[in-house]
Amino acid sequence: QVQLVESGGGLVQAGGSLRLSCAASGSIFSIHTLGWYRQAPGSQRELVAKATSDGVTDYGDSVKGRFTIYRDGGKNTVSLQMDSLRPEDTAVYYCYYLFPGGSNWGQGTQVTVSS
Repeated sequence: QVQLVESGGGLVQAGGSLRLSCAASGSIFSIHTLGWYRQAPGSQRELVAKATSDGVTDYGDSVKGRFTIYRDGGKNTVSLQMDSLRPEDTAVYYCYYLFPGGSNWGQGTQVTVSS
């Protein structure tokens, strides 16, 4: 029922910044989690950052101190500010929505960090 559409992916040089946004449409459960995962070629999909409906955030170890997740509840969006980007951050980034009984995923957006 909930549709997730990512934007903001692209190509950036190492050390640069990029902001991803995910717009959610539909009915959002009052208890839920919105966040981001990523998957690089040959790697498992891993947590980047997430934020619960009560304001608790969590980050993957590799991005702590560099990435920040933001919620905009009024507009049903979640954004990821990525700073100090590294080539190893190159991956497809997926917005996700976790709710009681299931989850929804966005289509993914490519982030490429050049040396």
